[in-house]
Amino acid sequence: MKSISRRAFVLGTSSAVATLAVASSALGESVDRSLPGDSFGFASNFSRSSFGQRPRLDPEAAREYAGMYAEVLGEPFPVPAVDLAQIDPAFLRQEVDYFSVEPAGTIIVDPYARYLYHLQPGGRATRYGVGVGRQGFGWSGVASINSKQEWPDWYPPLEMVERQPEIAVQLVDLRSGRGVAGGVTNPLGCRALYLWQDNKDTLYRIHGTFEPWTIGTNVSSGCIRMINQDVIHLYQRTPVGTNVVVLA
Repeated sequence: MKSISRRAFVLGTSSAVATLAVASSALGESVDRSLPGDSFGFASNFSRSSFGQRPRLDPEAAREYAGMYAEVLGEPFPVPAVDLAQIDPAFLRQEVDYFSVEPAGTIIVDPYARYLYHLQPGGRATRYGVGVGRQGFGWSGVASINSKQEWPDWYPPLEMVERQPEIAVQLVDLRSGRGVAGGVTNPLGCRALYLWQDNKDTLYRIHGTFEPWTIGTNVSSGCIRMINQDVIHLYQRTPVGTNVVVLA
């Protein structure tokens, strides 16, 4: 599959993180600033039948993505295939140019663009579409992955339960308190990576979702949600201790 030609220069420290992204038209595409989630350009495997409509994949890309987002077998609970018609193609997994002062392996989350970048050697990155926190519930800064879990239990903070009383009826007694057991009804999906800062749990996670149509939106209570197939892909490639930069 052809990949987006996009160059982004990211400057980040623990005290201040800023990003400057610059489009490249090396493949000859025009810049389409109306594309949701990607204000700098789009790949040649996206096309529009008329202005203002959602981009659609060409047949070759559609076949590749169908395999990428197929049903995941061998899991203790079902991970169904993703209905690609529910997701803007701009938020599907891509290999992109991404130059950064951070080392390869670092995760950079751009909540404004609703992308997560897993930095690779040679100025490249795997880019995933994400859902991010609703206005007022976002978090930014530098953290590290303290632990990872497959099919994690979910323990909502007390203030969340107070804010959304309907959550209380879903909670049961688990090993670490009142929560929702791992499975297809769990808001954390099939994988979770837990973000800590200064040896304290930030209470924010990078996690999966069984609502892939929410990717590319501001929907969560601050956590970073991914398509289940994408969070599995990231989980397998991300060791405990990995640094995560969430841009302001």
